[in-house]
Amino acid sequence: MKFEASIKELPDRVVAYMRHVGPYREIGEVFERFFAWAGPKGLLQLPTTQSLAVYHDDPGTVEASKLRSDVCITVPEGTQVDGKVKTMTIRGGTFAVAHVEIDVMEYGAAWDKLVGEWMPAHGTVPDGSRMCYELYLNDPEQHPEKKHIVDICEPVVKG
Repeated sequence: MKFEASIKELPDRVVAYMRHVGPYREIGEVFERFFAWAGPKGLLQLPTTQSLAVYHDDPGTVEASKLRSDVCITVPEGTQVDGKVKTMTIRGGTFAVAHVEIDVMEYGAAWDKLVGEWMPAHGTVPDGSRMCYELYLNDPEQHPEKKHIVDICEPVVKG
């Protein structure tokens, strides 16, 4: 796993999203349904459109079948949505950001390294009033080693 972390100021992000309830590792099927909805609507304007996932619950304290996450893409404010797709603003501010290059099975380890090791060593704690998320920076199918390049974004305050 390649891992670099720093404290960054991140902007607010307006997103369209589809909710997933269940084990975080099963979020991929929601991405497929969501992109099938967004593509025909012209909302996937690469490379401008950003793809991300918001994680609402701590898998250490919430039963896997009840974990809530949102598959998101950035959209212009006022974008029209329908059905199971909604919009929201992800608040920006100060974040601990881990820039990682990982295998699909290393997401948990990357989060643990950021929140459990790097943040305490740098005097920060999670800010529970804002959402944490992963910002996806590549298509792993296009990577020679099928690696996922991701910014893991955890909102923080000084400890």
